[in-house]
Amino acid sequence: MQFDNGVTASTITGSEWIKSSASVGQGNCVELAKLPNGAVAVRNSRYPDGPALVYTREEMTAFLIGAKSDEFDHLMTS
Repeated sequence: MQFDNGVTASTITGSEWIKSSASVGQGNCVELAKLPNGAVAVRNSRYPDGPALVYTREEMTAFLIGAKSDEFDHLMTS
């Protein structure tokens, strides 16, 4: 099954939405779900029925490598 960017997250069925164990449960989390075709959907936990962005496995791999290498840390400073 193919899902496009901006798909309503609640229409993604058969996939488990997960969030980081570092989440403190205040509803401000990013959740991810592995899709049947290997892609990954991303949604805002505050809006579980809102839109989801869909990324290929390769795109997510590149992002995770960058995050683990601290490439985006400067976005979190004032």
